[in-house]
Amino acid sequence: MSTIETSLLSIGSAHELAPLLAACAQERGRGAPRRPDEFYAELLLNDRTASILGARLDGHLVGYAVFFDLPNTMNGRRIGQLDEMFVIQDSREKGVGKALLDAVSAEAVGRDWDELRWVVPEKPPVARALAERFGHPAGWSVFSVPLG
Repeated sequence: MSTIETSLLSIGSAHELAPLLAACAQERGRGAPRRPDEFYAELLLNDRTASILGARLDGHLVGYAVFFDLPNTMNGRRIGQLDEMFVIQDSREKGVGKALLDAVSAEAVGRDWDELRWVVPEKPPVARALAERFGHPAGWSVFSVPLG
């Protein structure tokens, strides 16, 4: 039986995170396959607003979730936003996505958030299917506004 462990990632995880970031970008149809970019992974891991949870399957980093702590403008409390969750293709259907979601939910409880909002991409369909399985529509739509 495989073991899944989740934990917040630190700068020392950049080497492991970089190939997952590249695979995620490729899967979302953002151009030709990218080579793993450790500098970008380090920037993300050092971001002052983002937290990144990693999931290890039998000791290997196979997934991540990027989330943010945000103000709840309706009542002055806090909410969380799960902005990106990715599991490498050969590790899917093994409980990794659910383990990441459970870990982010535990962070939400620990931080006393009012809610956890999950931004789900249209592609790949597996991402939406996971959200529909474990979440529910919240009455929000996400739009991208072009800048410049």
